[in-house]
Amino acid sequence: MAPEQEKKSKVEYTAQAVSPIVNGEVKLKVSENSFTAAGVLDTAEVPYSNVNAMEFKDYVVIIRADDGDFVFSRMGSWAQPFYDALCEAYNNAMLRAFFVSGGTLFMASGDYRFTEDNKVVNGKTPVRVYGNCVVALPPDGNSRRIPFCFVNGMDKSDLEVTLRLNLGESYTFSRLGYNTVGFADAVEKQIRSVHEKAIAVFKDIDPMLTVSQASQIAKLMSEGAAAPMGQLIEIAPSFAAALQEKMAAARSFDTYKAFAEVCDPAQIWIGFKKNDARSEGQKGGAEGALSMPAGMPKEVGGLLSSVQNLMGSMTGGATATPVAEAKENEPERDPYLFWMIAPSPNGQYAAVEFAVKPGECAATFIYRTNGDISSSAAYLNRALEAIDFKREVIPMTEEEIRKPENTDYYMAAKHTSAMQHIRKNFVGRVIHYSPESWKRDLTEMWSAEAPPQVQPQPQMQKRFCTACGAEVPQDSKFCGKCGIMALNQRN
Repeated sequence: MAPEQEKKSKVEYTAQAVSPIVNGEVKLKVSENSFTAAGVLDTAEVPYSNVNAMEFKDYVVIIRADDGDFVFSRMGSWAQPFYDALCEAYNNAMLRAFFVSGGTLFMASGDYRFTEDNKVVNGKTPVRVYGNCVVALPPDGNSRRIPFCFVNGMDKSDLEVTLRLNLGESYTFSRLGYNTVGFADAVEKQIRSVHEKAIAVFKDIDPMLTVSQASQIAKLMSEGAAAPMGQLIEIAPSFAAALQEKMAAARSFDTYKAFAEVCDPAQIWIGFKKNDARSEGQKGGAEGALSMPAGMPKEVGGLLSSVQNLMGSMTGGATATPVAEAKENEPERDPYLFWMIAPSPNGQYAAVEFAVKPGECAATFIYRTNGDISSSAAYLNRALEAIDFKREVIPMTEEEIRKPENTDYYMAAKHTSAMQHIRKNFVGRVIHYSPESWKRDLTEMWSAEAPPQVQPQPQMQKRFCTACGAEVPQDSKFCGKCGIMALNQRN
């Protein structure tokens, strides 16, 4: 936690609370992952993953959460600082859940209108531009991360800017005032940058690629997204051949060959990411070595290393072991992380496979496609990019993803429609015990008739009194306990 955030987290606010958990006078604290409201006997801790909206009106702060509405009043001039601290902490939690890195390149505030899955939401929001995305952080539960690698259209005018993505969504920002042009320019610049970096990676794999060919491939495969091998062959046969050559040297090639035996190789989708040279083993030196704190200047770090080596020579002890030497006996990493999607013969399922590190248990994940492999692959691309390719998140059960240690993943799933779609269509996994058992189990699982999707039945919303928190019957307009009109609702 940053010093400024830590300072804010120690501030205690006094308020009058109305909520399903704690009522009366409470002490409020805002922390990194949650806020707490402590009464004389009861205490409510609400993690930000459970917060659905926040509102500040007439010196009253209302927080709509999964457990109900929390209303804090009688705070006087402290109401605004509490609300501001709460929004800042919540937004920081959202940025962590969105795996946003790097500094903010541009900031503005205005209106938003998001269209996803034929649903439209709108309101007011601060909006930020980062190196590979736009992030909107409205206080109404509609926070979104908009990745540049999936943008396939941009409309701009003097009044608004709209980004269109490859699954049909659109994100419009308007009433940005004098920041409209600056926002549009910053977004355009970063979209170009992401595209140019992708072109450089593809030309590194296949120097024979023309810029036009590399640009076409970049529209399909930026940021590790998968694309059908047949389509890559149509664009640039030399690139498809070079990609297969890279795969032949990786641990994933055996699975690719196995997929090619049970479905058309041209229909296998291939995705890849270049492995970062800064591997996990490079985060520290040998056991017992002095560690360099984050942010320390290189010159100081070099001096620290020299002092350590000098101490080793004076005492007869071991000096700091270079990273390369320390990793000498470790299995070599594949230069690229490959993953692939193979459609089942009946078109109802897709098998997804990732290359794994040596020693990891490999598994093939099976998803329902509902007969549309292209859309399913696009959803997979979006979901995996959104969680930084942490594939273990997608098959988590609802109980697992709601555990405190997975709060970032839960928030990401809650605000990423592609993740919701993929998680809903996860069927199971096939373990690589042996090539024979894997092929048998895979064929059995994805040859089955696709089960019909069960549509969830709408649940009646519970209603609570804004004054005392008591539950109010659906057919009553007023609270039977205190007589106040009931407006609060929760699922």
